[in-house]
Amino acid sequence: MPGIDESLLEAMRLPGARGALVADWISGLALGAVGEAPGGDAEATAAETAELARLALESPTLAPGSGGGASGGTTVEDLILTTADAYQLLRLVVTPFDSTVFLYLWLDRRDGNLALARIRLAEMADRLVLG
Repeated sequence: MPGIDESLLEAMRLPGARGALVADWISGLALGAVGEAPGGDAEATAAETAELARLALESPTLAPGSGGGASGGTTVEDLILTTADAYQLLRLVVTPFDSTVFLYLWLDRRDGNLALARIRLAEMADRLVLG
C-alpha cells in the first residue's frame, strides 16, 4: 500500500500532470507536494483548495447528509474545476476513521485525460496509507 510520496509520484505519471499534492481540508496544510502548483506556491494551493473542499463537504445543498464524512446521505467523492487550459481535481480520501485528507491534481487540459485522471485518482485514494 503506497504512502503519500508514492501516491504523488504515481499521480505525476498521468498524462498531462503538472502538479499534485495531498492536503488536509480542515487545516489547509499540504502533507506532501510534487511538481508545479498554480501560482507557483504549493502551500497556497493546498490552503485554497482546502477551502473549496470544506465548502463542498459542509454544504447542506451540495452534499446533503454528508456532514463532513457522516454516514447516511450523499457524500462528496471528488471535485473538478475546469479552466481554459487545465483541470484541477480534488479526490477525498475515505478511511475507517474520519479522514480530512484529499488528493489534488493539476492536469493540463490539452495533454491530459480527465476521465482517466478521475479513475486513477480514485484508485490512489483507495490505496493511500496515511500515518
